[in-house]
Amino acid sequence: MATEFALPELGENITSGDVLRVLVKPGDVIERDQPVLELETDKATLEVPSAVAGRVQTVNVNEGDQVQVGQAVLTVEDSQQTGNGNQEPGTGKQETGDGNQETGLPRRSSPEASEGGPAPAAAAPGAEAAAAGGVVEVKIPELGENVTSGDVLRLLVKPGDVVEREQPVIELETEKATVEVPSSAAGRVREIPVKEGETVKVGQVIFTLDVSGPGAAAAPSAGKAQPPDAASEAAPGAESPEWAPEAERPRAEVYDISRVVRQAPSRAEPSPPGRAEAIPPRPNVPAAPSIRRLARELGVDVRDVPGSGPAGRISRADVLAHAKEIITSAPLPAMQPGAVAAPALPDFAKWGEIDRKTMSGVRRKTAEHLSQAWSLIPSVTQSERADITALEDLRKRFAPQVEQASGKLTVTAILAKILAAAVKAFPQFNTSLDSAQEELIYKKYVHVGIAVDTERGLLVPVIRDVDAKNITQIAVEIAQAAQRARDRKLTMAEMEGGSITITNLGGLGGTHFSPIVNWPEVAILGVSRARMEPVWIDAAFQPRLMLPLSLSYDHRVIDGADAMRFLRWVADALEQPFLLALQG
Repeated sequence: MATEFALPELGENITSGDVLRVLVKPGDVIERDQPVLELETDKATLEVPSAVAGRVQTVNVNEGDQVQVGQAVLTVEDSQQTGNGNQEPGTGKQETGDGNQETGLPRRSSPEASEGGPAPAAAAPGAEAAAAGGVVEVKIPELGENVTSGDVLRLLVKPGDVVEREQPVIELETEKATVEVPSSAAGRVREIPVKEGETVKVGQVIFTLDVSGPGAAAAPSAGKAQPPDAASEAAPGAESPEWAPEAERPRAEVYDISRVVRQAPSRAEPSPPGRAEAIPPRPNVPAAPSIRRLARELGVDVRDVPGSGPAGRISRADVLAHAKEIITSAPLPAMQPGAVAAPALPDFAKWGEIDRKTMSGVRRKTAEHLSQAWSLIPSVTQSERADITALEDLRKRFAPQVEQASGKLTVTAILAKILAAAVKAFPQFNTSLDSAQEELIYKKYVHVGIAVDTERGLLVPVIRDVDAKNITQIAVEIAQAAQRARDRKLTMAEMEGGSITITNLGGLGGTHFSPIVNWPEVAILGVSRARMEPVWIDAAFQPRLMLPLSLSYDHRVIDGADAMRFLRWVADALEQPFLLALQG
């Protein structure tokens, strides 16, 4: 039996990614949780593990393709079939126990069973406990290359909840991305030995399940309706997708459950009281928790979404299509004053040869963020030059000491420390504007963003608590963050929460430029190349190393006079390094 492996949930608000590498090919035998794709999203680069085991029949995507969450990327032949391909007829026969055991269900007539032919294939690894009934431990699977642990952000289930196989149960934050961990079995949650905020390792038990065999799952206790979508997800020979409170059976038996009628609860049936919205009750519509969450984020009532899957099961595509229908049917809002719609591009091919290249996820996200910042912030740029002749002598003198600590003593590291002191002297530069509430948010922390140029585009890792660190510590952290950015290992969390940003183009050249403020911050400092220039000092020209500085700021928050005072304060600190220690 062939199974389609679809791209799983990749994290909060991530709906797609670009295929960097396909790690398998048709004919390869893969195991569950083995990485099969290397994917680049807007937030990180990560490896996607397979949720199924078996032999790869087809690979439905190519390197460079953009794939959506829920899109089929592989077709895999069931590992039970590939594993038993050399089994001789008759050798797979298994005992079925007492044939007179009462179940309330008819036996399935089978020529092989009646004539002593081959029995059904053995259950896949991890399904034996479910087939016989008992307790199954669910563990953290492989999370990707060099990822050995993660922090528990949210528990999506609680003891007593009934979960299906592949249902997300824990939201985990790793060094590379935020991911949802699916359950490897179906059953009722017995115990959850981990808590939110804890660090868990690959292979660690995160909860235990009470499970039962297929015979028990088909005959639940009276009065409990079964979900209509459970049968559509079950594969022959695999564990049952439902839990049933039947007594454990010593041996598995095969029954025909095709005549069992499954009824979904009424739509008008109220949800049980006391349930938190983040942990939904037993679904009264056939939709997975991740699909329900997507519907909530889009403002769509999942009960109004027509399902296209078996038994009306609702998929991600169904929710997106329903949301699109709502948007397109609604009247268009009036264009805001000053907004200009982008005209259609001309046909450039009529003037010569062209080539189209898809923007990377990082480039798309950068374009989106900068467009937003440019349209939201009335930005002004002011320039100044600082005489760093004395500072450069000190930098060269102490650079070897910083290198011994695995850092690099750069002007950027020194400026980060100076800015930490500057925003304390000018607190309006460490704010964010809440236009809706007409308030300024003053931040009591000082985190400095450092713009890093990478092959994928511009990334801005944030150095935390710069005011509490010395320049050597700052230099080491900047070097480490820049390397992670270039190695595609920078997480979204490492690029959030900045107070002010530094963008240094001095290594490339230039005199002055106008950097775009990194919203929701209110200021950014641009640095260009330092040059030796003649400066009139004490009735004579003297050669001095001058560093151009460009400060862009949000004019709604910062006045021009304050911006010039701030910029001059920074320049003075560069020219007289002792002032930083003297004035703090």
